[in-house]
Amino acid sequence: MTFFQVQNLSLSFGGLAALSDVSFEVDKGEIYAVIGPNGAGKTTLFNCISGLYRPDQGRIHFNDRRIDSEKPDRIARLGIGRTFQNIELFVHLNTMENILLGRHLFMRTGLFRGIFMWGRRSFAGKEEITHRRKVEEIIDFLNLQAVRDKPVGMLPYGTRKLVELGRSLAVEPDLLLLDEPCAGMTADEKQDLYFHIHDIRDILGTTIVLIEHDMNMVMDISNRILAVNFGKTITEGVPEMVQRHPDVLKAYLGED
Repeated sequence: MTFFQVQNLSLSFGGLAALSDVSFEVDKGEIYAVIGPNGAGKTTLFNCISGLYRPDQGRIHFNDRRIDSEKPDRIARLGIGRTFQNIELFVHLNTMENILLGRHLFMRTGLFRGIFMWGRRSFAGKEEITHRRKVEEIIDFLNLQAVRDKPVGMLPYGTRKLVELGRSLAVEPDLLLLDEPCAGMTADEKQDLYFHIHDIRDILGTTIVLIEHDMNMVMDISNRILAVNFGKTITEGVPEMVQRHPDVLKAYLGED
């Protein structure tokens, strides 16, 4: 059984090839990194996986199910969560409320039940309690207790990145896509995130695919790496091999 597979994925925008025949597989339990310079097609790849873009050619399989024609909400329900390069949070809502929004896929309370069946013993009330308990577990897991009730617009950038990570975990993903999770973080925040990513894999059992420019973190945390440039695959393999590849040094690290 193939856990996650991208086959010959291609996508163009007005004649500009953003992705060209990209293929790779991710095993369950892996931390898999995608690297490349700005404009290499990395986020476009994530947008295809999460259903925001539909590829021109190719296939995407998740748990032996083809998903490249599915809508984003359906893909999320199947067990794929993601974070974004630019933080997408509601700045006037607090940490608890932002993470709780990630539980909407599991909520069954409709308009009638929400308006007319209120109170802790009602269906809506019991559902609210259940989802808040799950969010409390995520807050504890990411050590966000100190900012639990603070509006996220008042939080440091690195902490907001963790809140977004928490919201993606609220979906209870089997596969988590992290788009530049370290961007804008301090050295200490990056170190904490390093341990959080390992815990997400080891404790929660979530497979991770990440885009990241911090090469030290990529080399330390990844089982395997896919290097891309101009929408095409340069190479794929274990970190030590990818790091030494001459085309990676030239395209990504600026070396000849």
